[in-house]
Amino acid sequence: MRKLFLTLLFASAFLAIFAQKPYTVVFYNLENFFDTINDPETRDDEFTPDGERKWGSVKYYKKLGNIERVFFDIAAIQKSYPAVIGVSEVETRGVLEDVVSTQKLAPANYRIVHYDSPDARGIDVAFLYRPDIFKLEGSREIPFKMPGMPYFRTRGFVTMWGTIDEEPFFFLVSHWPSRLGGKEASSPKREACARAIRKIKDSVMMANPKTKVIIMGDLNDDATDKSIVDPDCLNAKSSVKHLADDDFYNPYIDVLKAGYGTLAYQDSWNLFDNIIVSGNLVNAEKGELKLQRAPGSRFYGNIFTRPYMIQQSGQYRGYPLRTFVGTNFQNGFSDHFPVYIYIGKQNN
Repeated sequence: MRKLFLTLLFASAFLAIFAQKPYTVVFYNLENFFDTINDPETRDDEFTPDGERKWGSVKYYKKLGNIERVFFDIAAIQKSYPAVIGVSEVETRGVLEDVVSTQKLAPANYRIVHYDSPDARGIDVAFLYRPDIFKLEGSREIPFKMPGMPYFRTRGFVTMWGTIDEEPFFFLVSHWPSRLGGKEASSPKREACARAIRKIKDSVMMANPKTKVIIMGDLNDDATDKSIVDPDCLNAKSSVKHLADDDFYNPYIDVLKAGYGTLAYQDSWNLFDNIIVSGNLVNAEKGELKLQRAPGSRFYGNIFTRPYMIQQSGQYRGYPLRTFVGTNFQNGFSDHFPVYIYIGKQNN
């Protein structure tokens, strides 16, 4: 009873002070957030109590508390829980239910859009959304099929659509194939993902040109790589000037060029985590929702970091503080930093 009272008190206090606008949209790769139950149909054995990482309840709940802390601290920036959160590398809906039920996130009343993917390890992508802001009308997982490789299994594209402030929105979250085998050798898979997503966007906007499209994910390519910027692939633009309503605009191209990243490898930074929007969210008319810069920032795309999320010593000093290094538990957060954007009313 005391715990329930404290939760209700916490909820009323934070909903009272958390403003709703501008709305925050977040993507975060949760890095191998498995439950502790062995699934005989997937390769999750290492993340079980008897596996090599000894992934039991104690480690699981430490990870859960860490993820809760990150999302709540993102919310604290604008004093508003994010409207939409996309995630990758989560094993089951049950993990997401644990996330949204944590004490600090429960007041947001998040709902979940999740589909089990054919990924061999059983890790998926999903959405959390606030039903008081995003009015869900439908969702679907669209499988990814690699041309010429009928038996290739990977995560599909999780999509959802509905309205925010009565404006139509379409969201897509994905986790593109890794660079296993080398960047160049594996690039055709990510290029195929990009072309597939572009076709999805084109069909959505053909049905209703006013739909504002937001895609996000761990693309396993930098914001300037071929799969994202090439006219034959995603064809995302780096400038808001001369942007057509049905173009893709990627604010993280400028962020990467300025030297920032979301993950580190061999002492260099990559920016694989992107949130990319349709041009009509940039070119919004007065009174409509529009992509906004953070106060005082020259970028439309943001990376969330705090000292507690960063390795403070040792070989990986300065890198994201991950859950494991090898099989050594670090009590960390993720090997990626989360990214976020703001959307708010265009009043001038």
